[in-house]
Amino acid sequence: MPLKTVETQAQDQHLMSLIQRATTGDQSAFAALYEATSKVVFGLVLRIVPERATAEEVLLDVYTQAWRQANNYDSSRGSPLAWLMTIARSRAIDRLRSSRQDQNKETIDDASTLVSSSISPEEASVISERQRLVRSALDMLVPEQREVLELAYYAGLSHTEIAAKTGHPLGTVKTRTRLGMMKMREMLSPILSGQI
Repeated sequence: MPLKTVETQAQDQHLMSLIQRATTGDQSAFAALYEATSKVVFGLVLRIVPERATAEEVLLDVYTQAWRQANNYDSSRGSPLAWLMTIARSRAIDRLRSSRQDQNKETIDDASTLVSSSISPEEASVISERQRLVRSALDMLVPEQREVLELAYYAGLSHTEIAAKTGHPLGTVKTRTRLGMMKMREMLSPILSGQI
């Protein structure tokens, strides 16, 4: 057996014993687990969440979750590091989506305050209602369609850029965009036909 495999197995056994001890409330074992794995886990988080301060918060969330769920670790489903990396990836993506939604809400809210003073109150009311309907329609899309439409219209990304950012094939991005637009058109038909 190659030396690297023996070392990897030894490291996995060591990490598994630390997790096992952590299930009994052994904080020093959990601290040792953190010391042994946090640099690699932080590297993954930082690739997904590029803002260092936010990535540090995510890292704290990862290890908080690992501490609470140490008894759920199952070695038959993967190594301890793979378990931590899965938690890290999930937490980082959740944080990224959450911050993106917050930014989109701020953008829409900011846009509603930019109504020109030359617009009558009635026109401002119609614009505000249309913005609310568009946001509501976006929220009703499946997450995959909403993501590509938000990246296209709020971040100004092209199909190719969206494919690169999300890691999805270009054809998938185009299909999701087309289906999302069709669904939006259907939901917003009263606006498009001038009824609202």
